[in-house]
Amino acid sequence: MISPLLGLKGSSNRQQIDDRLQYHPDVYEFYTSINDFTSEGFQALEEAVQYVQSRGTSKIIIHHPMFFKKWHTELVAPERDFPEIYRFIESSTEQLIDLAQKRNIQVLVHGGYAGKEVQKMVNRYPSVEAARQAVYNRLDRFARAGGNHIMFENSIAPVFSYGHPEQEDEILSHNYRLAFDTSHCFIEMHGNNQALQASLKHLQEHVVHYHLVDSLGQAHDSLQLGKGKIDWIHVLKLLNPDATNIYEINLRDQSNCREQVESHHYLVDLVSKLNQGE
Repeated sequence: MISPLLGLKGSSNRQQIDDRLQYHPDVYEFYTSINDFTSEGFQALEEAVQYVQSRGTSKIIIHHPMFFKKWHTELVAPERDFPEIYRFIESSTEQLIDLAQKRNIQVLVHGGYAGKEVQKMVNRYPSVEAARQAVYNRLDRFARAGGNHIMFENSIAPVFSYGHPEQEDEILSHNYRLAFDTSHCFIEMHGNNQALQASLKHLQEHVVHYHLVDSLGQAHDSLQLGKGKIDWIHVLKLLNPDATNIYEINLRDQSNCREQVESHHYLVDLVSKLNQGE
């Protein structure tokens, strides 16, 4: 039975960073926004990375921004129809890869998000398969550029989701370094724990990072561990022991990561009980 790492998430805001660092996390994942990609914002982000490293946390991931203006940063967005989104994704990913290689850290890019807007974008293609291939083409380029400094996370969207064995086989054929969000897969599988476990097992060797998040399995709820319906005893047995993890939990107060830390304590207690044979 593996013992999960203490992985916390926050922005480059010093108050948030210091709140997380008081717990001496093994992993820090930066949330980013479009504001981090101005000249001044990106310099502040790099300085924040150096600050976290100087405080003893060496495992650092930067999460590519979720939004560009009013849109999710959907990789499936065709350049001809969404030129601004397309170019922002290209330039911001290139910047993050450069920073990751310079500071020996990791970049996380979403293969997709969810909702009506992604469906509008998928509908611009002749088929879902064609839309999915467009996403793979971009991920292939990013993977070549980022090497061992980039990973790709699953969504609740038809273009890059886990839980469907045939899609997973196609993803595995690209040899991507994967990030696995437990809640996204659980929701995609409509709250089916057996399907989540099958996906964790199938992809295990290619997963380098986990977002450990609970859910009721119906919508994107980002619950504290133990507050949803995920069977964490079986999940623990299927995690790649060489991967990192964070607790990507909704917080009541962004300057206080209490729900993330309590999620870690929940898993640590579970591991302890399992090791004692309870």
